[in-house]
Amino acid sequence: MRALKLGAIIVIAAAVCAAVVSLPKKTAFECGDTYTFYVGRTSSDCKIITVDDNAELLYLTLKDVCGEATTFSSLNVEAFLKDVNGEVLFKEELSDSVNYYCSADLPYSVELYGMEINLHICVKEDGVTVASPIIFGGY
Repeated sequence: MRALKLGAIIVIAAAVCAAVVSLPKKTAFECGDTYTFYVGRTSSDCKIITVDDNAELLYLTLKDVCGEATTFSSLNVEAFLKDVNGEVLFKEELSDSVNYYCSADLPYSVELYGMEINLHICVKEDGVTVASPIIFGGY
């Protein structure tokens, strides 16, 4: 009887470990200084949730994530684009930033100017924000 209980506990523990390892939810980016989730079904009802750490754990609890972003104090944009298999489709230069709109191997996308965009990189003097599909709100 004791061996049967021990065997059951081992089987349950193995099943829990297998479930955790096989969870498909993973953040789109490695966490920078902050990590932001855009939650909602449309951009008009989008809720913005920003954390300083443990983004991966929070992501497991969120429903209807429609985008993600993270901010770095500095980032090698060319190396980052290579890591995500990204290609700049067009860029926009503003007085305080340069914005790159890209195609990359990332989970979210929007159509912008007739192109499918799923990576937005905003480079400012004080840091770099990357988002998939685009940065929502002020940047």
